[in-house]
Amino acid sequence: MKDQQQPESKGLPGMREQAGMFIYLFFGIHMLMFGLSGFFMAYATDGPDLSFLYMHGGIAIIVYMVFYLVIFGRDQVQWMLVNAALGILGIHAQIGWILARFGKHIDDYPWQVHVIPFLYYILYTFLLRQFLIDVTRSRNNPQRKRLVDAAYVVFSLLVYGLMLLRLQPGG
Repeated sequence: MKDQQQPESKGLPGMREQAGMFIYLFFGIHMLMFGLSGFFMAYATDGPDLSFLYMHGGIAIIVYMVFYLVIFGRDQVQWMLVNAALGILGIHAQIGWILARFGKHIDDYPWQVHVIPFLYYILYTFLLRQFLIDVTRSRNNPQRKRLVDAAYVVFSLLVYGLMLLRLQPGG
């Protein structure tokens, strides 16, 4: 019996293929600029009011989500959200590690301050995974894609685990 897999939902037909690597370059640089400004505003000693931080970052994040749905399709965006659930550990570890470089601790800030930097992290890691899938030419090769996805998860867990260990007292 023939394998009856559901076709992957795609964004605007051919948009990702047509734009090629430009999508990654454009969104990578654009999100890096907005993400860095959101990061520095969130964790600055005399940062802006939380409502400004949410407006500045929140509007951009909503726009990115719309573009992601159009370009990458619903299935890939759903994977991003699954990845985000898994990534809470990684986000906490990496932002904690970055803040430690500035002599700060992640627990010095209320959870509301972390929302915008965390959401940018989710969007950025999604973009990196999409790039990895395209660079390895795995998008239309289910067997290779499973391998790339598994390697991505294992590598991420190793990196995040090591970062968390280094954040521990005496680590």
